[in-house]
Amino acid sequence: MDKRLIDILCCPVSKRPLRPLTAAERDQLNTAIKAGSVDTVAGEKVAEPLSEGLITTDGQVVYRVDDGIPVMLPESGIGTTQLAGFAADAGRAHNP
Repeated sequence: MDKRLIDILCCPVSKRPLRPLTAAERDQLNTAIKAGSVDTVAGEKVAEPLSEGLITTDGQVVYRVDDGIPVMLPESGIGTTQLAGFAADAGRAHNP
């Protein structure tokens, strides 16, 4: 994804900046999605794995990127608190 676009995007709810998901974060999230244990903040099951995503800099919400287009709908966000250890690790790794 274009860095200039990432630099101007922010979470539509918290207004926090976003950064790309790391490969490890994406893999952990996709493992949970395949297990059927991931919901959007609106409570809908996430059925499709992510090939790319953006995460708030505090590690709390992930937004999928489909075909290079960020899906920034508040109800489509994926809260990371439902993933054991994900939010704590993501926030700590990128907010020293």
